[in-house]
Amino acid sequence: MHKKTTKEIIFCAIIIFSIIIIIFSVFKIINWTKDNKKIKELEVELREHKKEEKNKEDNSVNVNPPEDVHDDYWYYINMDMMTVNFSELLEKNTDTVGFIKVEGTNINYPVVQTDNNNFYLNHAFDKTANKAGWIFADYRNDMVNFGHNTIIYGHGRLNNTMFGSLKGILKNDWFNNKDNYIVKFSTPTENTLWQIFSLYSIKVESYYLTTDFATLDEYNLFLQTIKRRSQKDFKTSVNVNDKIITLSTCQDVAGTGRVVMHAKLIKKEAR
Repeated sequence: MHKKTTKEIIFCAIIIFSIIIIIFSVFKIINWTKDNKKIKELEVELREHKKEEKNKEDNSVNVNPPEDVHDDYWYYINMDMMTVNFSELLEKNTDTVGFIKVEGTNINYPVVQTDNNNFYLNHAFDKTANKAGWIFADYRNDMVNFGHNTIIYGHGRLNNTMFGSLKGILKNDWFNNKDNYIVKFSTPTENTLWQIFSLYSIKVESYYLTTDFATLDEYNLFLQTIKRRSQKDFKTSVNVNDKIITLSTCQDVAGTGRVVMHAKLIKKEAR
């Protein structure tokens, strides 16, 4: 009987290991494709509840307007707000707290919130298991009466779903279009506009995710810090009378970096 040599044993081990890797990769690709298909179906279904328009009876309020009449603030408050049929969305998922759209990106989703920041990392809007997750608000935030820093999370998917397209805001193509500097966010109680003032990539940290501030001086330091971090100059002021919204996503597959966007509330209207 032929006795296998050490080289033959090593070769067989490499072949077996390679087959295992291939099977695992195929399995991952199948699941990735399945998750993406489900997300695409949900996207089409859920966006039917959203439209952009100005209310016939304008009851909007300008928030913390600057004294400078030439400030871009006065340009952005003339943009149409977004309104959403939340009754049907809430029937589908009672965790629904809003609907967000970022101009110049694929971000155009209902936002959910639960009592932790883990569930929607791997569950879709219909609460089925899905590695794509969903767009969700930090559990610490009050989504009716916005606090200083309202935080929204989403995975940076390679196919640009969820917050995957948020990484594109660092490119000049996005920045060169002034009309992109706006976030539209609607909740069951009000419609709002937010003007972008900072965006950047950064290693994983918790500072920009701060929601509570002991003093206004502490809040002011926070605002000026995240404004200075911006990799693009929006020429936009921000102060302690502003409320901000923060969007956060992974910059890479390894999850070692984050892409972050900050915008300030400039207009709101009761629903």
